[in-house]
Parts: sequence; C-alpha cells; structure tokens
Amino acid sequence: MSQRHAPPVTRSDYMAMREGPPYYQVVEGDLVMSPSPETYHQDIAGNIYFLIRSYLDRHAVGTVLFAPLDLFLDDVDVYQPDSMFVSTARRSIITDHGLEGAPDLVVEVLSPGTARLDQGAKRTIYARAGVRELWLVDPRTKTVAVFRLPENAETPAATYGVDAVFESPLFPSLKFGGASIFKSSRGS
Repeated sequence: MSQRHAPPVTRSDYMAMREGPPYYQVVEGDLVMSPSPETYHQDIAGNIYFLIRSYLDRHAVGTVLFAPLDLFLDDVDVYQPDSMFVSTARRSIITDHGLEGAPDLVVEVLSPGTARLDQGAKRTIYARAGVRELWLVDPRTKTVAVFRLPENAETPAATYGVDAVFESPLFPSLKFGGASIFKSSRGS
C-alpha cells in the first residue's frame, strides 16, 4: 500500500492564512508553528537589532528589520527570521508585505523548537537563495556562529562567545561585543 503525502504548503496557501499569532513559517513546503520565544531570546534579538539600528542611524548603508516579518525566498520557503539587514543597493526587495528575496544578513536566535531547522534546512536554503551572511545565535551557550554563506554554508567562518568582539564586512567600523549581544533585561 502506498503512502499519501500532503501536498506542499505554498506561498499562496500561506498568504491565504489569517494573520498571527500564532506565527508560522513554511520550510520546504511544511507549515511550521512555534510558540512565542522566551524573554531571553527576545533580549538577544532586541540587542542585535538595537546595535545595528544605532549604527544605521549614523551610516546610511541599509535597513534593519525584525520579526515578525515575512521573508519570501521561493514558493515553498517563507520565513520569519529574528532580524534581517538589507543593504541600500538591494532595498528594492523590501515591500509592504515583507522581503521578496534574500537579505544581506539574516540573524536567527536559536529556540528549542526551531534550532534544528535554523541550523539545517533553513541554513541551506539561505545559502541557495543568496543570503551573504547568517548569524546563528545560541542563548544557551552564549555564542554567535557567523556563516559567510557564499564561501561556506556548512561551517561557520567564526564563532564568538560572550567575551568576544567581532566585526562584519556589512557594517564597516561597527564592533559587536558578545557582552552587549547577550545582555539580559533582567540583569542576569
């Protein structure tokens, strides 16, 4: 007896859904829902957004956006990364309903329910779609794995801990400090 598989969820199916919450993503045609992130996850995502946004206030090199916002990569991959940076040269991918194509930077703060997808299928698809840089931020280990996807989608170019200071070629002269990224609003 053959098994029947459900047809893949497409962008059209996704767009026909009611607005969240709950929030969903479409990963390789599978509809994925996860509960709201923990507060520390939100602290980290907010800290990264703030660091980039503050830099962009002084250096008009692009736009930073944050979840929930749809990122349309193809007909069966619609994501909601924690943060995305789009350079001025690529600003045309920003539309009223989300991003139509690969941003220059994607930041994914890992959560127990979605870490496997962020580190696996989504990382591969980000590389295939043309994302230049991917940060996988792990709140548990307090590390930032930086992937330069056109060079190597399988292995991070570097991994930085809470005591590290690092730079990205996307933000000339901006130094990201692990202590600033992993700072908690609750002081712990």
